[in-house]
Order: sequence, then structure tokens, then C-alpha cells
Amino acid sequence: MAIESFMVPLGTPAPDFALPSIEGGTVTLADFAGGPALLVVFLSNHCPYVRRIEDGIGAVTAEYRDKGLATVAICSNDVDRYPDDGVDHLREQAKRAGFTFPYLVDESQDVAKAYRAACTPDFFLYDADRRLAYRGEFDAARPKNDAPVNGASLRAAIDRVLAGEAVPEPHTPSLGCGIKWKPGNEPA
Repeated sequence: MAIESFMVPLGTPAPDFALPSIEGGTVTLADFAGGPALLVVFLSNHCPYVRRIEDGIGAVTAEYRDKGLATVAICSNDVDRYPDDGVDHLREQAKRAGFTFPYLVDESQDVAKAYRAACTPDFFLYDADRRLAYRGEFDAARPKNDAPVNGASLRAAIDRVLAGEAVPEPHTPSLGCGIKWKPGNEPA
């Protein structure tokens, strides 16, 4: 069953995190200090909604990297129940999709809860002050439609944030597979 983003209030500060990377080491929110824009995206390997747009995510984030966008992906799914979201499979996904950003593992699921992530994919775009400027879809592409994977919605938001402008609402919520919470760990 598809789940929509919770649509966290704009202006919300980016919650802190310190998570292990699929490539080793720990990555923190502070590692992204100083840039004009930060995209935090909750992803998974198994979800057909992510699979449909993952190449586009790789392309758009690489294109905007030189313009000042920092990107970090986080997988918060319960890998005991969804082993396709384990580290080795995330590495395969990163290579397949051309991800050039850190891909982190949120085993405790505390970071997903702090961000109020609901689904994969779930996009959170922060401005230079790390205040939420956009939360919503990548574009209109879904597993069972022919819409182009071009990142149109996210691109428009990134362009505004990099220009120091607000992203006018309404924002279309992201739609995807619900975060696979560990039993008893579901957000209240």
C-alpha cells in the first residue's frame, strides 16, 4: 500500500544525525554545514517507487552538486524483515543508480522518526540555515505510469532554494512504500 509524506511544517530545522555509511565511517549533519542547500532523502532498495526514479535521483543530485546542493540518503527499513535493504544491496543500488552521495543506515529508526519520514522515497530539502524549504515528490513518475523521470518538482524547489527564495506551496507529497518499521517501533 502506498503511503504519502507527512508534510512536515516548512521552516522546521533539520534534525541532527550521526549514522554509519554503507561505505564505512560515520556521517553527521554537521558534515554538511556551510552549503546553500541540503537534500535528505529516505530511500530503500526494494521499493518499486524508489526503483522507478532511482536513476533520476542519481542524475539530478549529480547535476546540482556543483551548484551547491549536498545530498545524503538514509535507509531506515527493518532489514530483518526486508533483507533486500541490507548494506550489500544498498551498495548495489548506489552503483546501479549512480549515487554519488553518502548512503546511511538508520538501524534504530530514530532518525526516520526525528525527520517524520513516512515513505520511500521521502524528500526533505533544507536551505542554508538548515530549515525545511521543501518536502514532496521528485516528479510525477510512479511505478504504473508513463510520466517522465525528470525530477521536475524537486528541480524547481532546488532552483528556488539555491536562489535564496521560498518554495511556494502547495507541495505535492511524495508517494511510496511505507517505512518498514520494526515491530513496536512505529511512530505514534
